[in-house]
Amino acid sequence: MAIAKAERLMNLALCLLGTSRPLSKRELRASIEAYIEAFGPGRAAGGGAPGDSAPGDDAFNRMFERDKEDLRELGLIIETVESVDGDTGYLARRDSNRLPPITLDAEEAAALGLAAKVWQQARLAGAASGALQKLRAAGMPLAEADYEGHGALEPRIPVREAAFEPLMLAARDRRPVEFDYRKANASRPERRHVEPWTLECWRGHWYLAGWDRDRAAERVFRLSRITGRVRSRALPYTAPVPDHSTVRETVETWAGETATGTALIRLRSGHGYPLRARATATRPLGDGWDELEIPYGHGLDAWLAEFGPDVVVLGPAELRADVLDRLRAVAKG
Repeated sequence: MAIAKAERLMNLALCLLGTSRPLSKRELRASIEAYIEAFGPGRAAGGGAPGDSAPGDDAFNRMFERDKEDLRELGLIIETVESVDGDTGYLARRDSNRLPPITLDAEEAAALGLAAKVWQQARLAGAASGALQKLRAAGMPLAEADYEGHGALEPRIPVREAAFEPLMLAARDRRPVEFDYRKANASRPERRHVEPWTLECWRGHWYLAGWDRDRAAERVFRLSRITGRVRSRALPYTAPVPDHSTVRETVETWAGETATGTALIRLRSGHGYPLRARATATRPLGDGWDELEIPYGHGLDAWLAEFGPDVVVLGPAELRADVLDRLRAVAKG
């Protein structure tokens, strides 16, 4: 079985870091298992007459040069040394590849520890945990006791949507994406072509802000309504990326935060706590129901529909009609 590239690069890095003198290509080829498996040991020192070439020399040279450049891109400083005999050798001196001392005060250490906890439910959890382990090994005060004063803070960013990671990577790399998106009042999803800008979590839901190519306008998408796979495309953006995208303000407006009136609803007792938190007045009705007055703005119908049978809209009439339309569309789907 072929040895994975990551393992090959790791073995090459360890070999270059562990040597006390420059190693030639022939010595590296004869010392690293992945090279031996792919090309054989070749003509190691003393292994043949001058000028002889071993099978696979050209292929090995190409792979070695690629591996060397990959390690350099990862930050490893590899020196090239010419010997008195004209041979070229390679080594990575430990003093040149050692990080400077890292010093963090108690507040900085606490902030790093809390930040790492944020991603414990995402695929970034492994990277965050590994970074903390390396800092602890370097003597950083990152144990639980070092941020006891912040114990009340237990940040969590749940990332249940499969679309989160590909959208995050696409936004980072500035790559357009396409996906199927089902609006709250639609019976079936439709294809969207988007240039992703940023992701933001608001009230437990993740949203994507970006440029909708089909509509030639900025749009915000709720990740839980993305169906199927997110596909990225190696194409340039067609619209400029703003320095600041008001994801939360846009979603708040769509969710009725920018109120223009008041709505009257019946809410089942013991349910709908987000609605109760926004209510300007609450009256018990008995029989397991309460009556609430809540601010009414654009998009409130979509939010109320999410509470299903626990909410009955009493007025205004247009809000009641919009909520019923959304519930009927969901029932048909």
